[in-house]
Amino acid sequence: MRYRIAFTDRAEREFDGFPLHIQRRIARWLDLLAEDPRREGTKKLEGHSELRRVHAGKDYVIIYVVRDREVLVLVVRAARRREAYRGL
Repeated sequence: MRYRIAFTDRAEREFDGFPLHIQRRIARWLDLLAEDPRREGTKKLEGHSELRRVHAGKDYVIIYVVRDREVLVLVVRAARRREAYRGL
């Protein structure tokens, strides 16, 4: 079963602000998450019961929520690693 990918407004603005080569890197990871959102390399965030994260390369993080009933991966943040966890 393939999950649908959706962005929060904030995550969409962050994604749109990245250079094209970073957008492509993140998009490759999103395609993998659509196939299996709990794949190897992803982790649950401590202190946040629903949030998961995956590093898209060395400096970028995708933070997302898996909604199984809706067959949806909701991207909450797509940001540089040093900024990704602020304001969660």
